[in-house]
Amino acid sequence: MKQVLVVGLGGDIGTYAFQRAAHERFGWRSLVVSPRVTTFGRYSRLATWVIEPEVFTPEVLLARLDAIAADHPDHELLLFTNLDWHVRVLAQHRDHLDPRWLLPFPDLATFDAVSSKVAFAAACERVGVRTPFTVAVGFGGNDAGVAKGDALALVREAALEYPLIGKPSNSADWFTARFPGKQKIHHFTSEAELVEVLDHLEEIGYPSEFLVQEFVPGDETHMRSLTAYRDRAGQVTLVGGGQVLLEEHTPGTLGIPAAILTQVDQEAFDAAARLLDHLDYFGFANFDYKVSSRTGERVFFEANPRIGRNNFYVTAAGVNVAEVAARDLLPGHVDGDAPPRTPPREVLYSVVPYRMLLRYLLDPGLRARVAAAKRAHGVFHPLRYRGDGSLMRRLYVRALDARLVRKYLEHYPHPTESGF
Repeated sequence: MKQVLVVGLGGDIGTYAFQRAAHERFGWRSLVVSPRVTTFGRYSRLATWVIEPEVFTPEVLLARLDAIAADHPDHELLLFTNLDWHVRVLAQHRDHLDPRWLLPFPDLATFDAVSSKVAFAAACERVGVRTPFTVAVGFGGNDAGVAKGDALALVREAALEYPLIGKPSNSADWFTARFPGKQKIHHFTSEAELVEVLDHLEEIGYPSEFLVQEFVPGDETHMRSLTAYRDRAGQVTLVGGGQVLLEEHTPGTLGIPAAILTQVDQEAFDAAARLLDHLDYFGFANFDYKVSSRTGERVFFEANPRIGRNNFYVTAAGVNVAEVAARDLLPGHVDGDAPPRTPPREVLYSVVPYRMLLRYLLDPGLRARVAAAKRAHGVFHPLRYRGDGSLMRRLYVRALDARLVRKYLEHYPHPTESGF
């Protein structure tokens, strides 16, 4: 049987989590192609790092992948990333890659239908999935958004109350945009703040839509994460999720879950599977949705055409994400019965120290559930892995914990009703 080489692009914590899952389940080692050894890979023994300063130049990336394939002529090649830009480039140039490369990602047309939040909302409407009221603002490019003045008028006519949420329709375009005060997700407390960002986007000629959305009531514990996989045969073989307990709060990472309590939300799981079937989707997808504190309805915000930064919560809850991909793409390497479609265990996933997490949990019932999950299974942190547990690695991860605590004390010292 051929050996398997897992190649990760970028080296974020989600890529590390997938590498960990592959190592835990199969003993596979990895290569990571990145401009530098990232925070999450430092002192790790799971992967060999290939330093490529121009990994975000398509021609250089493709040439580097060709070289890796040529250096491993007898290997199965599983390519993995957790960055929209890479997913799109790989979809655009799939025909130019060595056919041995296995990619658990959608094709270009499906990528565009999902990564554009405007197209995503339209697809959701067709299958009866609720999305927030949204105004798509355009800036004179090839987008379909309304002009800035018209957008402000629509917001006023809809009588939307502030705060409002601002986010890009296309994550790949947002990745390359540069302007003062840019955040992953903007939280506008007034029309003046909204106008300031729209002016910046107009000045730089932003090429796609910027979305202004209603704020669905409830703090960040009303947010949910959902991870799914739809295989080459058109079967949704994974759908799992959890309740967000705490999000990150630095400007560049605002809104990314930092702690999740896994749970089964069958209504949301069915909605996600219905959408994936409608799109004839292939590969991993990660959804963000929120349960309104006012109505209890589930409101879907987006689907990312990749596994998501926090995918380790799925592995921790009982379904190894690398096995899910391998059963589809590398079936000869997998034995035994298939794992359940939905992870069965309620576990606590957190990159935040437990005591710090409790500081932000105001609901006594939720605190009790979190404490029970910790007593039953402990706390699951993707970077704490015995199979990658050298002394330097353990000390370094502990230092990352301390740094994260300092960031919370600086940017979000006390919990708020809105999560901002």
